Amino acid sequence: MTVPYKRILTVGLSALLLIATAVSPAASVASVPDAQRAFDWEIGTWRSTVRVLAEPLSGSADQWLQFDGTSTVRPLMDRRANVLEFAVSGPNGRIDALNLRLYEPQAQRWSLTFVNMRDGLLTPAVHGGFRDGVGEFHGDDRLGDRPIKVRFLVVRQGPDVARFEQAFSADGGTTWETNWVAVDHRIRR
Repeated sequence: MTVPYKRILTVGLSALLLIATAVSPAASVASVPDAQRAFDWEIGTWRSTVRVLAEPLSGSADQWLQFDGTSTVRPLMDRRANVLEFAVSGPNGRIDALNLRLYEPQAQRWSLTFVNMRDGLLTPAVHGGFRDGVGEFHGDDRLGDRPIKVRFLVVRQGPDVARFEQAFSADGGTTWETNWVAVDHRIRR
């Protein structure tokens, strides 16, 4: 019994198509939008040098507090989320915090939610993403009893250096006052 050439070709191409489109770990990674992998570069441990404005939006002379320590970024849920563990200290005390980052595929954006372990409260999330290598995230919050806008920037300054800046606005985003600057250097293990 002989099998016609066209039938062998059809069966072979069908099998190849099924194999090529089957969901496997490698295939699922390749099909994930680039935006969902925007923070992959940050996975690992970093030496953090931080400056924090003592009294943001106060109108007083700027007094910057200095801190040093580490931040560690761990992937969660197949890298659709990650968590940053942050521990720094300096002459004015210590900051222990978490930053939970979640990718929202429907909105094609990230949400970043910060929690200071001192009070255990989540801040309102900032939302955004990366464009031309710079992450920009915006949200609304309160400083004391007044509403403010928050802007958070992430700038990669090379494969092993990144700068993070937070700024507040009390005038709806017309002007911004930077109140947090962290420069991270990757720790090689």
